[in-house]
Amino acid sequence: MKTITIEGQLRTGFGKTATRQLRSQEQVPGVIYGGAKEVNFYAPATAFKALVYTSEFMLAEVNIDGTTYRCILKDLQFDKVSDALTHVDLLELVDDKKIIATLPLKLIGTPAGVKAGGKLVTKIKAVKVKTLPKFLKEFIELDITNLELNANIRVEDVKADNMEILNSPRIPIASVTMTRQLKQEEATAAKAAASAKGAKK
Repeated sequence: MKTITIEGQLRTGFGKTATRQLRSQEQVPGVIYGGAKEVNFYAPATAFKALVYTSEFMLAEVNIDGTTYRCILKDLQFDKVSDALTHVDLLELVDDKKIIATLPLKLIGTPAGVKAGGKLVTKIKAVKVKTLPKFLKEFIELDITNLELNANIRVEDVKADNMEILNSPRIPIASVTMTRQLKQEEATAAKAAASAKGAKK
């Protein structure tokens, strides 16, 4: 599991003025919750980059005053004008406490429908799961080799050990659609078959 380390400081000042001052120093305030106590901290904006600007799922180890908190990212806030990161919510991982996390899906194999000339269309790239921290992983693999032309693979087809998938089971994850060329070829073949029938009469 990919893990990034963030060196943070405990927040002592609160309120708009203190928050503004932190941000003017390119520090981002954050909160860690879910553990024995809620921890308000701040860290340099650059420290969060690898965690925030990625589609990968990873853990964050936040070091504050000699204590290390193992966390996952739960929520972000950005400035509406500058788009700069303004606040981070992290959830502390507690061994015996189930958490909800969003895990990326990794599609494996070339669908039968693509081999037949179709095009793979991905509808969703991640699923929400409920599980214990020890079962978390970077992604969930989903074999799409048997996905036929004009067919869907759905959330209910995802197999994830020791995890409860919270998305609606009927939501499509990926489908194989006909390409324009394939449609034209089928139409041409149908016309040729109709002409041949007509000629026989």
